[in-house]
Amino acid sequence: MMTCMNTSAKPTSVEGRISTEQRGHVLLIGIDRPAKRNGFTPAMLRALAEAYTRLDDDPVLRVGLLHAQGDHFTAGLDLPSFAPLMQRGESPVPEGWVDPVDLGDPRWRRRAKPMVVAVKGITYTLGIELMLAADIVVAADNGRFSQLEVKRGIMATGGATLRMAERSGLGNALLHLLTGDEFGSAEALRLNYIQRVVPAGTEFIEALRLAQTIAEQAPLAVIETRRSAVLAVEQGPIVAQAEFEAVQ
Repeated sequence: MMTCMNTSAKPTSVEGRISTEQRGHVLLIGIDRPAKRNGFTPAMLRALAEAYTRLDDDPVLRVGLLHAQGDHFTAGLDLPSFAPLMQRGESPVPEGWVDPVDLGDPRWRRRAKPMVVAVKGITYTLGIELMLAADIVVAADNGRFSQLEVKRGIMATGGATLRMAERSGLGNALLHLLTGDEFGSAEALRLNYIQRVVPAGTEFIEALRLAQTIAEQAPLAVIETRRSAVLAVEQGPIVAQAEFEAVQ
């Protein structure tokens, strides 16, 4: 089994980094800034996009697993560090790379390979958007979720308003989007934001098991199956069905 490491240029827990580790056909992608509840800086978001791009470009890699160091998944964006970019209307992710929130903006690529996510503790704002943009989410039973942009006087633009309504229905989505309240893993499971709840401390183990199981399947069949399902959700079953013959 080959294992390789690739970390960002900023290794300290205060500044934050995104770590990567290859385990067979699975790419582990780690959010590593526990001293700040894994709050994302622009450099971290860029590094995350770089890891997602590596996943899609490396033919040996078949599945990604996004996880986090420390007690929490992420508190979301470190807004002071993003303020200059936001004021200029810029993104830290270079055009042509894979977009971690997978919104379909033509400036960035959409991920083709499956992504499994292990969440725990605080999973706020960007954290929810990253997990909803992924494919399968395993959550610790101590999960604390909040899409709290309304409390900051801003709007969620990473996909929450789109995917929360699609997963749980408009009323359920607005219940949490418009109040910015905090809810637990049981509620997230009820709303189809996550797929499995496990005891805290075992979420990574279960997510890795699922990722490795997916990686054992025929890789092209996995990619096309995922693509068909996403297409059906985004553009409807008739559009997805029309492409069946092309992939036989």
